[in-house]
Amino acid sequence: MSESAFSSLDDPLGQSLVQAPLDGVGYAQSVIDRFLKLQRDAHRALDEAGAATEGRRTWIAPGRIEVLGKHVDYAGGRSLLCAVERGIVIVVAPRDDRRIILRDARRREGLVVPLDESMYPSTQAPLPWSVYPRTVVRRLQKNFDNALVGADIALASNLPPAAGVSSSSALVVGLTLALSAISDLHADPRWNASLVPRTKLAGYIGAMENGLDFGALAGDRGVGTLGGAQDQTAILCSAPGQLNVFGWAPVRHERSVAWPADHTFVIAVSGVVAAKTGAAKNRFNRVARTAHHLVHAWNAQGGTAGTLADAFREAAGGEPTQGVPSALTRVAIEAATDEFSATQLTLRLDQFHAETWHRVPAAAEAIAQRDWKTFAEVVVASQRGAEVALENQIAETMRLVIMARELGAVAASAFGAGFGGSVWAMIPANDADSFMARLRERYVKQFPQVAHRMQIFQTQPSVPAFEVIAAG
Repeated sequence: MSESAFSSLDDPLGQSLVQAPLDGVGYAQSVIDRFLKLQRDAHRALDEAGAATEGRRTWIAPGRIEVLGKHVDYAGGRSLLCAVERGIVIVVAPRDDRRIILRDARRREGLVVPLDESMYPSTQAPLPWSVYPRTVVRRLQKNFDNALVGADIALASNLPPAAGVSSSSALVVGLTLALSAISDLHADPRWNASLVPRTKLAGYIGAMENGLDFGALAGDRGVGTLGGAQDQTAILCSAPGQLNVFGWAPVRHERSVAWPADHTFVIAVSGVVAAKTGAAKNRFNRVARTAHHLVHAWNAQGGTAGTLADAFREAAGGEPTQGVPSALTRVAIEAATDEFSATQLTLRLDQFHAETWHRVPAAAEAIAQRDWKTFAEVVVASQRGAEVALENQIAETMRLVIMARELGAVAASAFGAGFGGSVWAMIPANDADSFMARLRERYVKQFPQVAHRMQIFQTQPSVPAFEVIAAG
């Protein structure tokens, strides 16, 4: 498969999904070397377990950057996204029994997922990440008549975990691609009817995580979060050297803009865990429930909206380009509860409207025009919306944004679920090394209690998930 094929978001996935040689997708040699090391680690884990050497196959699922579009996907909004040059390598070897055995090559942890439903444990396994492979297996088995085959799987990742770069969704995407390919699910008519092109597959994997139905493919209990399909879409549908505008519910690609080759993203991981499991899941879901609460309140007044974006359009009688419709504001005020105050609900309306109908389109156009002043202003407004309306920022991410701007970033913003995580900064490529050193130095001085967990790296907008094949 040629590099140019990655730029066509509507290409059918085909019999073998997306395939390319590691040195044929435009990675820099340093990126290739990092992925080769992860592949060696994964193969070594399979070798040590005595897994079959014949028939092994390899996938790479990258992390992602949410440039703009904070907490809008499950509400039908609009986001600006790209994949990163780090990810999870998944190496799969066939088994001849009814078990899928996963091994984390770097953490030296393992998990067995039986393929027979009666063998599923009644309680969650103790490994925090076990909910993700169990969810993938359970949903694919349910939707495709228990067609999965047994496999030994080894994982190796250079994505920082629970940092907002979608390491968990990268795992879900990578496992879905690998298990469906070795089980030949893409030959099933239901796959081709429901999950082609890649935007539909991304929507399905989003539904896999949140547990919802996807067309004729029935839902399951998911991983317990109320997210949408943003992360899965960025991981599956991004294009190298570009930022992509996607709309949600359903997933649709709206625009691509070229990233300036003389700039790079610097990702600063705060060191504060941004998990979406356990107690942290409730904080993430509360932000999502604000949008759902507004939709329910609108529909109780006679609306028929499926998402918050639908409610906006119904209230405005079309696209609400002129601002939040007064009818929707009135409903929000009347829908105040002990959990959601009128101020919180109206601020959420403002944030969602601005992010969806103004900030994301304006940012994409500013990048296309190389208008960095406007781009920076839009990003500042988006960050402020997260702090005030979403209330999901912490001192560490807010300070990282300010530090990055003080040190010369064109723009900077926190991204991801919030309550921890990471910040992206747009930097001239020739200043990246110096910028990272200075940012780290400042952060360590101000937040010594978490600085030992801080990570910082640079990336270009990169390629989507693919199966690695031999060159030639």
